[in-house]
Amino acid sequence: MFIVLGAFHFSFAPRVSFEPLKYGNAYFVLNSNRGSQMIENHSSRYIFTLLKLAEMGAHRRTAKISTEYLAQKLSISQQTASRYLIELDRKGWINRTITPDGCLIRITQAGASELNKLYSTLRFLMEATYPPSITLDGTVFTGLGEGAYYISKEGYRKQFMEKLGFDPYPGTLNLRLTTDYDVKTRNELEAYPAVEIEGFKSEDRTFGPVKCYPVIIDNKAKGALILALRSHYDASVLEIIAPVPLRKHLKLKDGHKVKVEVLTLP
Repeated sequence: MFIVLGAFHFSFAPRVSFEPLKYGNAYFVLNSNRGSQMIENHSSRYIFTLLKLAEMGAHRRTAKISTEYLAQKLSISQQTASRYLIELDRKGWINRTITPDGCLIRITQAGASELNKLYSTLRFLMEATYPPSITLDGTVFTGLGEGAYYISKEGYRKQFMEKLGFDPYPGTLNLRLTTDYDVKTRNELEAYPAVEIEGFKSEDRTFGPVKCYPVIIDNKAKGALILALRSHYDASVLEIIAPVPLRKHLKLKDGHKVKVEVLTLP
């Protein structure tokens, strides 16, 4: 478990909202089975079809496009291309008029809005200083058993609830990173913005600050990775807190491999 000694001070970070998370103009939601996904969970095939229609000018003017030609552009069958157009029309993303020579298609304002969302998401991903998330692989092991003591300290617990949005179960899930790549990636986190848990003093000792990063564990549970100023562990170990006992909740035992998606802050 982490040891937090010293008298260092950090400014308060804004409270992290796990659901939904907002990155720029792109909204993401944590799903218990699929991790992060766009709230507007339209099938990617329709977005891609819409993008191809825009490439053919349908976002600027009414374009005459045959299903055969669209099928070639999408590398799909003509029947499937026709089905996609029918679905886009039903969604209100395009206006479609059938003629003997092909379909007259114009992307609607609603369709253009979907493309703008895609543009905003891609722009954020390409221009962001930090990646929106990193993934680490670790192996479960039994720690020193001090997690409950530190996490239950009211000075920490109140800040966890305020800034992370949950009351942590008293204990940590300990993971040992399995490769040099994972250790290097974990070290990169030190340069990323974090939720800062301030240190505090009790009657007989000082408890130092802790950095926190929201995480998704095995695409099934939400929690936070905690990085203490000082620790018994080096950078090859992850300590994770959550509102539930993760070992029991995820049926984990020592030696089990776990994938952790660490979400960086905007």
